[in-house]
Amino acid sequence: MGAQPDTLRVLLIGNGGREHAIAWKLSQSPLIESIIVVPGNGGTATCPKTTNNTSVSAEDFPALLHLARKNNVNFVVPGPEAPLVAGAVDFFEGAGIKCFGPSKAAAYMEGSKTFSKDFMKKHNIPTAAYENFSDYEQARQYLDRVQHDVVIKADGLAAGKGVIIPTTKEEAQNALRDIMQKREFGSAGDEVVIEEFLTGDELSILTFSDGYTIKSLPPAQDHKRIGEGDTGPNTGGMGCYAPTNIATPELVAQIDRDIIKPTIDGMRKDEIPFKGVLFTGLMITPSGPKVLEYNVRFGDPETQTVLPLLSDDSDLAKIMLACSKGHLDSVSIQIKDGFSATVVVSAGGYPESYAKGEEITVQTPPTGTNIFHAGTKIADGKLQTAGGRVIAASATASESLRAAVDKAYEGVRHIQFKDMYFRKDIAHRAFKATADTKEALTYAQAGVSIDAGNKLVERIRTAVRSTARPGADAEIGGFGGEVNLAKAGFASEAPIMVGAIDGVGTKLMIAQATANHRTVGIDLVAMNVNDLVVQGAEPLMFLDYFGCSKLNGEVAAQFVESVAAGCREARCALVGGETAEMPGMYSEDDYDAAGAAIGAMLPANRLPRLDTMKIGDVLLGLASSGVHSNGFSLVRRILARENLAYSAPAPWTSDATVGESLLTPTRIYVRSVLKALPHLKGLSHITGGGLTENVPRTLPSHLAAEVDVGSWTLPPVFAWLKKAGNVQASEMARTFNTGVGMVAVVAAEDAQTVVKTLQDEGETVYTIGRLVERAQNGEGCILKGLESW
Repeated sequence: MGAQPDTLRVLLIGNGGREHAIAWKLSQSPLIESIIVVPGNGGTATCPKTTNNTSVSAEDFPALLHLARKNNVNFVVPGPEAPLVAGAVDFFEGAGIKCFGPSKAAAYMEGSKTFSKDFMKKHNIPTAAYENFSDYEQARQYLDRVQHDVVIKADGLAAGKGVIIPTTKEEAQNALRDIMQKREFGSAGDEVVIEEFLTGDELSILTFSDGYTIKSLPPAQDHKRIGEGDTGPNTGGMGCYAPTNIATPELVAQIDRDIIKPTIDGMRKDEIPFKGVLFTGLMITPSGPKVLEYNVRFGDPETQTVLPLLSDDSDLAKIMLACSKGHLDSVSIQIKDGFSATVVVSAGGYPESYAKGEEITVQTPPTGTNIFHAGTKIADGKLQTAGGRVIAASATASESLRAAVDKAYEGVRHIQFKDMYFRKDIAHRAFKATADTKEALTYAQAGVSIDAGNKLVERIRTAVRSTARPGADAEIGGFGGEVNLAKAGFASEAPIMVGAIDGVGTKLMIAQATANHRTVGIDLVAMNVNDLVVQGAEPLMFLDYFGCSKLNGEVAAQFVESVAAGCREARCALVGGETAEMPGMYSEDDYDAAGAAIGAMLPANRLPRLDTMKIGDVLLGLASSGVHSNGFSLVRRILARENLAYSAPAPWTSDATVGESLLTPTRIYVRSVLKALPHLKGLSHITGGGLTENVPRTLPSHLAAEVDVGSWTLPPVFAWLKKAGNVQASEMARTFNTGVGMVAVVAAEDAQTVVKTLQDEGETVYTIGRLVERAQNGEGCILKGLESW
């Protein structure tokens, strides 16, 4: 541990519930000799090892230094944001006293919303699309133009109240006027950030850091609105619980990897290393987690919620000291198995006008429940209200979140003062099973999990097999399903019927956003017929499904016309479909679509021909037409991070907008592949999962595909996505088609014949690799030359 002091004499700056919780946890450390809180509250006044001092102002750094030296203080902990942004750490460390917290330069991450948003953009950290304004008229005009809901943030510090979430254009304009013209938040409103309103579930994560190492506490969920059901004006926080049910280990790892670590690394690279505890406010959107805000200190009431989850042997004083001295990796931080909940009790009328000086009675709470004071003081020997958020009951329970919440409300019953108010629905989102509270399936970074899909297939495989009948083995996991009519009791010369069903995915969202529905029907057909042809089948007929809440005849007509165009290209008949109008099922003009293709094949044409495949067989890649219909959750996230509109010129091409380029329809390979069918051993349609997941599906278990990704040029759209999204090459190959939409396995001696046949049918063909022996438990697709991307 180096030259660690034998004991710590702490100066704790602040007077909120956060500071009471910090003092409570610090006082448990054997390292702590004493804690002076300036100014403190009624709770810190009775905390072990702790005394309040109101003789100096928390904003008067020289007076605080004098007090610290007089009492031999050797460690300073500024609690709120204001002293940190004002440079408390620089001041005290310049005077030779170590501090827990960031420098003034690093604290600007909270001190300026504009700075933090620009930092996120620079370091590719996902956040809402935004614009900064210092001119009121420009901001007003921008609000008039935008069609999406917005959040308006005063750039500077506003005591946690400078974030406005208007529900109408009128509210937005009024809020802007209040901030910039009426100067409701003073100089904090000289500049505003207007950003896209994100939907999803909010999370708050507190992360200790010494500038290099990160160690996060359990994700918590705050309740900002004053009213039950998350209604009414914003507050400093009316309650909290942790851990949240949506914060799966996978999501937490993703947040650490994609947000927290890049933030700490980016600050260090920008020469403003962060030491202390970073509060990251997140929205878990359908496209993955996005940062709402950074705070450079403990949150309130998150602190009162998560500190009780630290194990008894996790020493907060050691953790703080390690952060300040740069050796956080040497300190153990253990979390109890269990749950924690906090219910904040406020003065009647808060967050508007409210009374102070009301007498408070607090009885001893049950074991496992803590009463943390905020807006309280002791006057004339009596505990009185002294703020809007007055006091809180926090409780932990090992058995369930419900038990922790019930204990917290039991704690509230031990608090009494006139006109006290508290919400009665803390943690309601955790107890209501809605889409918002369930885990979002993600590509590792964007909303879709290949691994989760594979696990689902394995789970339901037995149920599917139970439906087998003569002629149909009811196996899933391939590109489509078959019925052998001869084995099903029909004429012995009957062909094998093959079916496939699929959708277009979130590419539909781009069609809907750009009001261009003339190509996604082709995508729908392509996704199905390409899955048929890889089994050796010729598509014969197609059926579509179009679901919406309010039928728009023009949109539906454009869509079906594009389905018909795809069917003509695939030479299959559009024989039927379903248009379902279901009020309330979808949002506004949104719609969803699915389709099913039915085809037939002769038994001799059935693919893959596994018994004929051998080491040395050649892999041919048929060029894709673009992104096709997979990976759009990640595409949309990258576009949002880059603040790139669908109407903007596409940065990867000179002749189309972003939306036009991305809506290039999926290539239909039916005609060309059927011409080459006699010489093919196997085919893979490269859809979700990319080369990595799809090529092995057509191979026997003893063979693997060795693919040289340098044998074709990564198309410009994928090169841009990789760079803009900072996507690893291996992740690109597992998410996108990367320029190859179909892979064929052919004998080496047939390769040239097949290439010519495909080229004559208009395909661009690459020789991309060969089959090799598969190692035991080895990968089915080995990618060489990823560094070329």
